[in-house]
Amino acid sequence: MEHPFSCYMGIDIGTSGTKGVIIGPDCRIIAEYHITHEIENPKPNYYEHDAEKVWWKEFCEVSKGLIRMAGIDSGAIAGVGASTLGADCLPVDESCRPLRKAILYGIDSRSQQEIADLTVYYGERRVKELFGRPICSGDVAAKILWLKHNEPEIYKKTYKFLTGSSFITARLTGNYVVDQFLAQASFRPLYHMDGRVNEEECRMFCRPDQIARAQPVHASAGTVTARAAEETGIKEGTLVITGTGDSAAEAVSTGVLNPGDMMLQFGSTLFLYYCSDHLIMDDRVRGNNYLIPGTFSVAGGTNTAGTLTAWYRDVLFQDAVIEEKRTGRNAYETMLDGIEEIPPGSDGLITLPYFAGERTPINDPNARGVLFGLKLTHDRRHMYRSALESIGYSVGQHLNALKENGLPIRKVMAIGGGAKNIPWMQMISDICGVTVHIAEVTTGAAYGDALMAALGAGRFRDFNELGEVIRIGRVLEPDGVKHEIYKPYCRIYETLYQNTKELMHLL
Repeated sequence: MEHPFSCYMGIDIGTSGTKGVIIGPDCRIIAEYHITHEIENPKPNYYEHDAEKVWWKEFCEVSKGLIRMAGIDSGAIAGVGASTLGADCLPVDESCRPLRKAILYGIDSRSQQEIADLTVYYGERRVKELFGRPICSGDVAAKILWLKHNEPEIYKKTYKFLTGSSFITARLTGNYVVDQFLAQASFRPLYHMDGRVNEEECRMFCRPDQIARAQPVHASAGTVTARAAEETGIKEGTLVITGTGDSAAEAVSTGVLNPGDMMLQFGSTLFLYYCSDHLIMDDRVRGNNYLIPGTFSVAGGTNTAGTLTAWYRDVLFQDAVIEEKRTGRNAYETMLDGIEEIPPGSDGLITLPYFAGERTPINDPNARGVLFGLKLTHDRRHMYRSALESIGYSVGQHLNALKENGLPIRKVMAIGGGAKNIPWMQMISDICGVTVHIAEVTTGAAYGDALMAALGAGRFRDFNELGEVIRIGRVLEPDGVKHEIYKPYCRIYETLYQNTKELMHLL
């Protein structure tokens, strides 16, 4: 029986921190708790987390902290939702104890040989049928194969191969489930489109019983066990939903719920989700089903965004860092001083932001950064504005890909740390010629987790009703004159890569 004052908990475990919220019956945040952690990089291209010491320990700390801060009885929590970074590969034993550290999402590219071997084995045409795109470092199947080849003893002992959200829900409930959307997006070809295990293809990687059961993101994964209640402070018997990846939960938190809705997530990188009413197949982006029943997604992302602005801060704006230490004024705010005096197009300066290679739409890990058009009249403000504009040009490329596939842009939502940079968001709007919305609640994935927990607990009838509580905080309209100025720069941006990529590869 639901508590008369029902609250809902959402906890997101990310690359560099864990954040949680508790929302009340009106879906407003009544408690928020955040702690940071490090990412392990034991070798080049290897990125890991200790699932026991980071994921589970921090989940327990955050859940207890939230209940304490909210000042509520744990019985008031009617549902719990969790999300975690990307899709990872974590082998566990029959007690759901990790057998090794988790191999993280696409940033861990140790499985390059497995990807190459699979590509040869299947052939280009079959790869596209099974994966929907070239096999990449984000595919969990390749990571499982890496374990089989490189750590056979661990592989033999594995009871289940889990991703982060599956691990958390299993520790809470004792049941092994995964979001259907996450299964399709990152576990190909281990699942069919409808979520059933693809037993024929799965056997090449692991036994079909070694992967979690796929089900809707808001479906019940079970209830909190007595042991988990003791560790987390959440009352035994509390509903736990399936959960998902952090970007999908963040998309829900902004209201990306209907065909035509799009999220731009400005973090260390830029990640985008577009909700569609049908599946598209385009090598420039990634098409999958979506976590909203009956919908599909288009996903893409840059390799730099926040990391690019951080590079500028650390290399060209060290005085802003010193000023921050002296006065407390944020260095990124100082870096914007005078930037609006620089005309659109940065007085003929274009940046290719491929400082760490690039994901979509060019899908070129060997791409390199370029500053093109430098003149003696340019200063660091021009260079910084050009860097910000370059992410807008990339967003524009993705929007063009959507339009070429007949997909309308109904609503664009910006979220993440970068969305607080209003001049940058206005550049995005002007370059792309679209209205950019910023949600009132910018907490992100943890808020989306709590909303979906509320849906799973019966607070909402469906995702459409859930969307009614998501409020818009700010709206940025495109400047038509500036949009026209930007058009030739967008064309140069795209042509510049095409004309220099062979030279980039020679580097």
